[in-house]
Amino acid sequence: MASTDELISAGRLNGRVALISGGAQGIGREIANLFQREGACVFLLDCDARTGKEAAAELTRKNPSLPVRYLHADLREPLEIQNAVDALRKDHGRVDVLVNNAGIEREKPLEKLTVSDWDSVLDVNLRGAFLLTQASVSLFPESGGAIVNISSIHASHAFPDSIPYACSKAAMVALTRNLALELAPRHIRVNCICPGYIDTRLWEEYLRNSPDPSALAEQTTRLHPLGRRGMPADVSEAALFLASSASAFITGTDLIVDGGLTLRAHP
Repeated sequence: MASTDELISAGRLNGRVALISGGAQGIGREIANLFQREGACVFLLDCDARTGKEAAAELTRKNPSLPVRYLHADLREPLEIQNAVDALRKDHGRVDVLVNNAGIEREKPLEKLTVSDWDSVLDVNLRGAFLLTQASVSLFPESGGAIVNISSIHASHAFPDSIPYACSKAAMVALTRNLALELAPRHIRVNCICPGYIDTRLWEEYLRNSPDPSALAEQTTRLHPLGRRGMPADVSEAALFLASSASAFITGTDLIVDGGLTLRAHP
């Protein structure tokens, strides 16, 4: 059986430094977990210090030879973003992979949405991704690297009570394409992933708070031609592909990871 060191040396991100926003839980945490297993030095950026530190400590215990660091930042606060990137620069000096994963949602119909709701969602999901990219890009080496943005099928398909979230995720696709064009001369590839229904802690809470959790779970499962909702690992594998040399000639694209959900019209 191969040793841990041998597995790391064969990793698809061996020796690379990865910065992942919203890395304390859900999709971000699973991306961090996979990237570490593939040999990356991972930095988790999250506004939840307790959960972020716990996630970093747990991943480090799994693989002490590749300790995971936690960086605190609220993406609504430009100074906190810059301070986190400065700490990474001081600690490791460079970034090879940036994953803009952090996101929030405010589910309300149009007439109940407030300016605060709109600003909160756009400030985290879109402006935060822009500011983190802007602050981090100088840390990429001359050889380049990869940026992976996490958008959503909301970018192209309408769902009830999701106006700010959908707008932020559609803009994330546009941000991806424009960054890809601008950063191509610096050998930095920029792509995004559009997940569908993914079973995370937030999704489980949403189910529990629904009037009929079992009916909603069955209904959302039936919507997928592949017969199941997604798991965080489904998104993390896509992120690994886009972060690694396996996608060396791919930039400016949006990859749908939804089990076929958006292939057909559905109620």
